[in-house]
Amino acid sequence: MLAFILRRALQSIGVMIAVGIISFTMFRFAGDPVNQMVALDTSPAQRAEIRASLGLDDPVVVQFARYFGNAIKFKFGVSYQFRQPVSALLQERMPATLELATCATVLAMGFGILMGIYSALRRDSFLAKVLQAVSLVGISLPTFLIGILLIYLFSVTLGWLPSFGRGDVVKFGWWSTGLLTLSGLKALVLPSITLGLFQMTLIMRLVRAEMLEVLRTDYIRFARARGLTTRAIHFGHALKNTLVPVITVAGLQFGSVIAFAIITETVFQWPGMGLLFVQAVQNVDIPIMAAYLLVVSLIFVTINLIVDILYTVVDPRLRASLNRTA
Repeated sequence: MLAFILRRALQSIGVMIAVGIISFTMFRFAGDPVNQMVALDTSPAQRAEIRASLGLDDPVVVQFARYFGNAIKFKFGVSYQFRQPVSALLQERMPATLELATCATVLAMGFGILMGIYSALRRDSFLAKVLQAVSLVGISLPTFLIGILLIYLFSVTLGWLPSFGRGDVVKFGWWSTGLLTLSGLKALVLPSITLGLFQMTLIMRLVRAEMLEVLRTDYIRFARARGLTTRAIHFGHALKNTLVPVITVAGLQFGSVIAFAIITETVFQWPGMGLLFVQAVQNVDIPIMAAYLLVVSLIFVTINLIVDILYTVVDPRLRASLNRTA
C-alpha cells in the first residue's frame, strides 16, 4: 500500500514538472506584457528599462530556472496588471472559487446519486422518464447559456436572487466565506446550479447505468435467493458496488469544476480565480496565467492521488492485488 502511494506521488511530481514546462513555454509567447503596462507614447528606452526590471531580457534558460524555483516555493512573481504578488492575489481569490466548486459538487453528487438510484429502480415510472429528459437537457445546454437563462428568470423576471457578485462575506484570517450571511447564500445559489448542473446529470446517468448493470449480476440473484430484503439488496450490495466508478468520476469532476469555473465566474462576475484568469488573459498578465495553470494542475493531481487511495479502500479486489504485488 505504501509503495503504491509513493509510486503515485512520484508520478504526480513528474506531471507537475511537465505542466510547469508547458505553461512556461506556452505563455512566454502569449504576447509582450510591456505593451499592456505602458502608454502609447512611452519611449523605447523606458520600455527597455521595464523589460529589464521584469527579467524579460534574460536568457530563456535563466527565466525558466527562476520561474520553476519560485513556483516550488509558491512564489509566482508580481502581476503586471495589479502590481501585486501573484500568490497574494490567488490567496485572496481562492476561497471564492473553492466555495463555489464545493457547493456545486455537493449539489451534483447529492441530487445526481439520488436521481440515478430512483431512475434505475423505477425506470418505467413517469418521473424516471422526466429525469432522463432533464439529464439530456443538462448535458446538451452550454454552461454560459444556463447561467444567462437562470439570471433572466430568477434575477430579472422574479427578482429573487442577485445576478452578480458574492454578497457579504465573513473573514477568518485569509479565508473568506459567504455561507454565514444571507446575501452570501443567495449569491451562491445561481452560480452553484449553473456550475453543477452538467456534473449532476452526468453522475445521474452514470449511477443509473451502473446500478442497472449491477442488478443483473449473479451475486444479486444469489442475494435474492438467500431471502435478503429488497432494501438490503439495493443499498447494501448494489449501491456499494455502483459507487466505485462514481468515486473516480466525482473526483475528476471536482477538478473540472474548479478548472471550468472560469465561464460561470465570468457570467456571474464571481470574484474567484477564474475571473482573475480571464482578466489576466485580456491584459497578457503572464505571471497570473502561468500560476493559475499550475495551481489548477496541482489540484487535479492531488485529487487523482486521493481517488487512487480511495479505490483501495472501497474495492477489496484492488487492495488484494496490491498486497500480492507487494
